[in-house]
Amino acid sequence: MYMQQFYNQSYFDRYGTYMDNSFQTVLWSLTVSMYPLGGLFGSLMVAPLVNKLGRKGTLLFNNIFSIVPAILMGTSKATKSFEIIIFARIIIGICAGLSSNVVPMYLGELSPKNLRGAIGVMPQLFITIGILIAQIFGIRNILANEKGWPLLLGLTGIPAIVELILLPFSPESPRFTLIQKGNVTGATAALRRIRGWDDVDDEIEEMRLEDQSEKAEGHMSVLHLFSFRSLRWQLVSIIVLNMGQQLSGVNAIYYYADSIYRSAGVKENDIQYVTVGTGAVNVFMTIAAISIVEALGRKMLLLVGFAICCISCALLTMSLNLQDNVDGMPYLSIACIIIYVIGHAIGPSPIPYVITTEMFRQSSRPAAFMVAGSVHWLSNFTVGLVFPFLEKGLGEYSFIIFGGICLATFVFIFIIVPETKNKTFLEISQMFAKRNKTEIKLESEHLELHKRNTGECKVVKSTRL
Repeated sequence: MYMQQFYNQSYFDRYGTYMDNSFQTVLWSLTVSMYPLGGLFGSLMVAPLVNKLGRKGTLLFNNIFSIVPAILMGTSKATKSFEIIIFARIIIGICAGLSSNVVPMYLGELSPKNLRGAIGVMPQLFITIGILIAQIFGIRNILANEKGWPLLLGLTGIPAIVELILLPFSPESPRFTLIQKGNVTGATAALRRIRGWDDVDDEIEEMRLEDQSEKAEGHMSVLHLFSFRSLRWQLVSIIVLNMGQQLSGVNAIYYYADSIYRSAGVKENDIQYVTVGTGAVNVFMTIAAISIVEALGRKMLLLVGFAICCISCALLTMSLNLQDNVDGMPYLSIACIIIYVIGHAIGPSPIPYVITTEMFRQSSRPAAFMVAGSVHWLSNFTVGLVFPFLEKGLGEYSFIIFGGICLATFVFIFIIVPETKNKTFLEISQMFAKRNKTEIKLESEHLELHKRNTGECKVVKSTRL
């Protein structure tokens, strides 16, 4: 509200007249949509940057796209320029697009296989914590007011400054160092530092085996990724998971939440506190996902999460239709929102990033994250663009569409996606081999890749798996 008033006042100071409502709506929609558009641009930068600068180097470089827009947005009121905010939104979107892909890639390559799922969910935990902190600072008595909103926007640069100070003390990904740079000594030293013990020979050998198995692939481009038969179903899986994550209606749920709280009798000034409470539930359930992902597995959390979201969308549609005629229905609507948030937090939100890391090996992983990130942000942008029209045309029935998407994603996961917990990257590739109509045989002396349809056979010497 205060930012929209700033847009209008800045326009008046320049031209002596206020914006008409339609132009103000266009500008505000542009401001909102620039973030996912920047996320798309950031995702398209993933593969070239991580291959050239490394995972750690890319994350350090990415801080530019956080600190610069933070300064621009924080000073926008002083400069009386709403255009700066729009421009800064696309830059910070680039930051989000890069970090949302490179952080899980980096952590996945650092992690031992028995902890890869739990560590892979950690980025989502800190995202939810960041959202909660923003919701708290966004309370009107704190920073969501006439004087405080520029500072609220400027605070986005603080995490980047902290990362610039602390990340240089962390090692580069040992897999990147060994497989892509060929530096065995550096990879061994980094792995010993991460693990805290000297005996890392088994992990180094597993990396060598992975390196040998994919030498023919080289650094895989996105076009090559789409044409590579042995990665076909892995690619389809990450596209479906990322589309399902964003098209499941999570943003629509938050969009509808305030009106549902009002219909349940929550006072206007108290809605912001209920929103903070919902954010706290999101954090708590993400912590729960970290604690159970290695026990229950990735597939189970995805299935349970999408099932909960599907059922919540169906019940929410019913309760919204009956809330004017049946007592207690507004409270059922609030319960549906909270249950939906719980379902999304334990599976659809965090697990696709873990799956993307695990389904691909070193040469194909950057291109895979580039595809997954692009699908993620395009889907996010699509929901933001289309949902206002869906809501206007279908009203509460729009959640039936989201429920159907959740159901379709559930079925796909149940049939196609294998369980990947506690598996090496090569073992996961082997699990997909039959579906891709290729065969990977892992033996004590040889690694053989047979392509049935082409008749190709690669034989590479190895010593151990």
